[in-house]
Amino acid sequence: MKKVIVTGCPGAGKSTFARRLHVATGLPLYHLDMLWHKSDRSCHTREEFDAALASIIDLPEWIIDGNYSRTLDIRLRHCDTVFLLDYPAELCIRSVEGRIGIKREDMPWTEEEFEPEFRQYILDFPSVQLPTIYRMLEEYAGDVIIFKCRDEADAYIEERRNRYQR
Repeated sequence: MKKVIVTGCPGAGKSTFARRLHVATGLPLYHLDMLWHKSDRSCHTREEFDAALASIIDLPEWIIDGNYSRTLDIRLRHCDTVFLLDYPAELCIRSVEGRIGIKREDMPWTEEEFEPEFRQYILDFPSVQLPTIYRMLEEYAGDVIIFKCRDEADAYIEERRNRYQR
C-alpha cells in the first residue's frame, strides 16, 4: 500500500480516517478540499486543481482524501488501494452538523452554516453518486476496502497501527 484513495459521502469521516491511516502508515496525506478551496471561500480553477492533483499523483507515495468524482478516474488509475466509506446519509448529516464552527486541518476555512444544497447533496449521495463509484470500482484492479460503519474503519486502523508498531 503506497498510493491510497479515501472516498465516500461528505461527513462520512474521510479526512479523519485518512489522518489516522497517515499516522499508522507514515504515508503523506493530501486533502482534495485543500486543493480546491481557498481560504477566502472561493475556489481554484479546474486547471489549477488538476495541476496540483497531477503533481501529487506523480509522487511515489500518498493518501488522497476526498470525493471529487470528476477526478476519481485518474486517481483510480494511479492508486493501489481504495477505501470507500459507505455510511448511511443520516450519519453523514449528523457529522456535518457536528463540525459546523470547528476549525479543521482538511479545509482552509471554517464552515459557519450547513447550507441546504450541501445537505441535499448528502441525502442524494447514496442514490446519485454511490452507484457511479461502485461501477468504477468494479473495473478497478487494485485493493478495494469498503467500510459500512465506523467500527469497521476503527478496527482496521487499530490493526494497522499494531502491525506498524511491531
